[in-house]
Amino acid sequence: MRYLIFFIVSSILAAGTVLAQAQAPDEDGFTTISTPLTVDLDRRDSEEKTFTEKKKKPKKNFYYGLKTKKGFTTRGRGEKEEIVLFNYLKEYQRPDPYVRDIYYYDFARKEVRKTRRFDPARGVLLHGPYSVRRGEVIVEEGAFYIGTKHGRWVRKTPNDILLDKEKYYRGWPKESLVRFYDPDTRTRLREIIPVEYGIKEGYYFYFFKDGSPAVTGEYRYGNKVGKWVSYYENRRGRRKREIQFRRDPNDDDFVPYITREWNKAGKLVYDRTKDKTNIQ
Repeated sequence: MRYLIFFIVSSILAAGTVLAQAQAPDEDGFTTISTPLTVDLDRRDSEEKTFTEKKKKPKKNFYYGLKTKKGFTTRGRGEKEEIVLFNYLKEYQRPDPYVRDIYYYDFARKEVRKTRRFDPARGVLLHGPYSVRRGEVIVEEGAFYIGTKHGRWVRKTPNDILLDKEKYYRGWPKESLVRFYDPDTRTRLREIIPVEYGIKEGYYFYFFKDGSPAVTGEYRYGNKVGKWVSYYENRRGRRKREIQFRRDPNDDDFVPYITREWNKAGKLVYDRTKDKTNIQ
């Protein structure tokens, strides 16, 4: 657990102020994840080319320093048939375990799929440029970084009318809110609130000062869903309490309840499934 937390914190903080630009935080200390695009889809050739003084032939299919291969597949039939062009990693790289949506190409099903837990035995991670074409119109275009959406993403109708555009940083929507224990230097991450299209959407994290998790959970359509977990401080990721929230984000009648609790020694002190007083 501590290794996983170190992985995500290091990934975010490695870019320094790239994670949260120099705009002043709001009164609660939050800034948005707003990063410069690392892929310009209109100039993607320059992204992958590295010239020497002798102008040697540039390496092909390298994106963000990683070797990829090109792939394609089709979906739909007739006038709705679409051609999907993508790049994928030649060698496995571990995706960010704290980003919810991981994209990969499934060789067995011959399609691009989305998952929360990627199994290398099932396919290969997308990495680099991605586009979907219907006829002469590119209806979706973006880029991936080790299986996560990165940079600018655009979607259009088959009539070439813009539907939406969004920016990501290695799987995190740029609207996501971050807060630090040290707002001036921004080296000690405190909280991440995932925000997409103005609504909370994705995995939520709150950290102790030492970087270990304090609270983890998920938002869907602005509502807490699934199991939320709180942890003890300085206990190497030892769980304190699990709370079950609605499974269906639209179920407004659902009442959250505690499923399990542990003491500081790690002993289970409450299990709802064994509570005879609980009315199912």
